[in-house]
Amino acid sequence: MPLRRAKRTRDTWNSRIGVVLAAAGCAVGLGNFLRFPGVAARNGGGAFMIPYFVAFVFLALPLCWMEWAMGRFGGAFGHGTAPGVFDMIGGRRYPALKYLGVLGITGSFGIFFYYVYIESWTLAYSVFALTGNYAAVATAEDMGAFLVSYLGGSGGFFSSRLAAYGFFLITFISNFWIVYHGISRGIEKFCKVAMPLLFVMALVMVARVFTLGAPVNPEWTIGRGLGFLWNPDFSALKSGRVWLEAAGQVFFSTSVGIGVLLTYATYMKHDDDVILPATTASFLNTFVEIVLGASIVIPAAFVFFGPAGTASAVAGGTFGLAFQTTPLIFNNMAGGPWIGFAWFLLLFIAGATSAVSMLQPSVAFLEEEFGFNRKRCILVLGGFAFLVAHLVIFGDGVLDEMDFWFSSFGLPLFALFEALVFAFVFGRERGWQELLRGSSLRLPSLFKPIIFFVTPLLLVAILAGWLVTDGWKTMLMLKSSETGLVPLYAPDQVPWVIATRLFYLAFIAGFCWLVRRAWQMRAPTK
Repeated sequence: MPLRRAKRTRDTWNSRIGVVLAAAGCAVGLGNFLRFPGVAARNGGGAFMIPYFVAFVFLALPLCWMEWAMGRFGGAFGHGTAPGVFDMIGGRRYPALKYLGVLGITGSFGIFFYYVYIESWTLAYSVFALTGNYAAVATAEDMGAFLVSYLGGSGGFFSSRLAAYGFFLITFISNFWIVYHGISRGIEKFCKVAMPLLFVMALVMVARVFTLGAPVNPEWTIGRGLGFLWNPDFSALKSGRVWLEAAGQVFFSTSVGIGVLLTYATYMKHDDDVILPATTASFLNTFVEIVLGASIVIPAAFVFFGPAGTASAVAGGTFGLAFQTTPLIFNNMAGGPWIGFAWFLLLFIAGATSAVSMLQPSVAFLEEEFGFNRKRCILVLGGFAFLVAHLVIFGDGVLDEMDFWFSSFGLPLFALFEALVFAFVFGRERGWQELLRGSSLRLPSLFKPIIFFVTPLLLVAILAGWLVTDGWKTMLMLKSSETGLVPLYAPDQVPWVIATRLFYLAFIAGFCWLVRRAWQMRAPTK
């Protein structure tokens, strides 16, 4: 039976520039300015860029095109999320495909659970910069204690969690307020203002960092700071985790494999160009990440703390670098309070543009599969996200555990599902024609075998390599050391880690049940 296009009116983008800025806003976020420098420095420095660029050219860019093409196709039939899009592509031949699409909802929503909490730190620190809360802190250890005190509500700097909780509430409510106003009047309008401001602020910060000189030690220069980040350690390339981390970082920062771009594409009109916004947003993100993101945090830290202090900060965690070292940098600068305010406000804007996009797939799913209105979607999703975020706020080790499973592991896994669906279900000729339809750009024919063969095979190789070299240790909560395998977590963290992993599985299973329920509701009654 031929497919019928949906008659229900759906929200659409108002302009091409709005689409590009919204897609760039989805991609450009805390991953560019906080996650990338630390991940690169811990995984081989300059050598990390080998798997990074391999992942970008052969994975992220082709997958980005696939997501936009499949999303526009599914949107024409009234579906705004991966389960519905996969179901329209597979038809009656592959009814189980819709369950593979569940990761296109849980990935973005799952990352939001902890992302919004980190986003709130940036808002708090922008205020602290002006009020002088950390002005008297002189060492990296004390600044680490300041962050712990802020998050835990004890330790000398803060007497309760009230400040951290208050900034979390402000951030949480502001994100849902933007999403509540929809695609064109909410997300698009916000990104049209936020993204140009973000680029200007980032350029100002880079200019300031590169004019710091060597105020502490004549050998601690910006050039050597860049060398600290980019000098290659090729031995790191032997680890499957490094390749998985590179793929996860590229996916995290470009928003590929998260389901957001696929959902954004469903709001395109039938013959709208998808290659131009997909390509433009991807290259904008890469420019921000490599040129701007890598030119601020680590080079500035090196200037003030040298190689040993910067190495210690890098080893401290994925997101902690910006909150444990950069305030000290600002304390040693003329006009430091205002520079610190601008830096953390930059991070807050970057985080907000990404965070609001993470909610859209879940909103679209409830709107289009269950008939919820916008207000009901926000109440249901907001209530659930608010509860789960407390697991991150109060659980020791939960944030990094969620970051790994939802991001580093979850995004490449869903990307593999997308690549297989596009290549072997949508089909080579049908998929290629759908991708090129309405495009003002023409892809070189070289990308055709990459999209349909290289990308799926490379994803399989990365996931299999991680499983063989590091995956089994991660699952058993072990890590390698000079003395052999040792526990990955402290004993008091283990219960929280187990709870996080059980939640991850239950969360995916719950959305599978919702998909099944939605399709049962739409089935014609006999």
